[in-house]
Amino acid sequence: MKKIFLLLTCLFHFSATVAEEITVVNPTLDTTIPIIAATSYVLQDFYSGQILLEKDADIQVDPASLTKIMTAYIVFEKLHKNQIQLTDEVQISEKAWRSIGSRMYLEVATKVSVDLLLKGMIIQSGNDAAIALAEHIAGSEEKFVVMMNEYAQKLGLTHTHYVNSTGFTVEGHYSTARDLGKIASILIHDFPEYYRLYSEKEFTYDKVTQNNRNLLLWRDKSVDGLKTGYTEAAGYCLIASAKRGGMRLISVIMGTKSKTARADESEKLLNYGFNTYETYQLYQAKEILNKDTVWQGATSTVELGLMNDLYVTVPKGQYSGVTANLYLDKQIIAPVKTGQQCGKLRLNLAGKLLAEYPVIALHDVEVGNIFQQAIDFILLQF
Repeated sequence: MKKIFLLLTCLFHFSATVAEEITVVNPTLDTTIPIIAATSYVLQDFYSGQILLEKDADIQVDPASLTKIMTAYIVFEKLHKNQIQLTDEVQISEKAWRSIGSRMYLEVATKVSVDLLLKGMIIQSGNDAAIALAEHIAGSEEKFVVMMNEYAQKLGLTHTHYVNSTGFTVEGHYSTARDLGKIASILIHDFPEYYRLYSEKEFTYDKVTQNNRNLLLWRDKSVDGLKTGYTEAAGYCLIASAKRGGMRLISVIMGTKSKTARADESEKLLNYGFNTYETYQLYQAKEILNKDTVWQGATSTVELGLMNDLYVTVPKGQYSGVTANLYLDKQIIAPVKTGQQCGKLRLNLAGKLLAEYPVIALHDVEVGNIFQQAIDFILLQF
């Protein structure tokens, strides 16, 4: 990723409370936007999080097997925390064995490793594998679904609700294109070591070989995931992720007419994004952007920066028009804790807001002695 640092063009103090990070959609373009034959869709940059193109991104839709991204995310986290192991042997229940739809063809009462079940769920989209993993982690699929909804709330999937671990169509089981793009991005970011499974083109279990249903893995070498889905209610759906150079894009396509159509429409979105936009890193996480006065503190200043790396995605050739403006709280009074929000950073392009990020304290500042507190208290009155 090409790294360019922008000058902080303005420095202001303000007294209003700053909201959470805000991402603003799509700067004005002269480029022709492709017609996408889908019920809803989203195209987003992975690094900046900016939405580049969307249609009905917040309408509730049947997520079909795209549901399994959340199922996988929970399994990955349990593996990461060493609460389960890839070598764990999972006893296959009758419920998992009786699952309908796509399967890896597990046999009831047999034992299968978590490693094989993950491959069966991700590469073959096995409903039986998803249920077996859910039961292994939570004791039952019903208890696992409670976990799924807790994770959805924690991860900010505000328009998503799960009823099962597989994506089987049932009332009350829904998501949106925006939420599905968000969970895909979070999974890639949090578990790159397991994300590689989504690029595997085939998997053989018990002498039965099945291909990954993501046709873009064969068409486009830059595509390395992610997940297909289909039910009669949902239509043909696909979340695809591709990396070209230092730029990664994620596309979400919902409700197309066929397997080929979901690949074609996803390809249109990805090509449009890579041909039209470019992404730059502006600042690193915890980089010092400014120092500001701390009142009544043991030290008189605090270093300020950002919690995470900051990237910006702009139309090609327009990067020189990006400005970064830093706004700080009117007064910062000790004690100050690491990570405490003390202002905001706004990115603008041609006078229009691109995105807004919280500016945080990079270290603690303890309360000063009584003398320091008294002097600063008096000064604050003026």
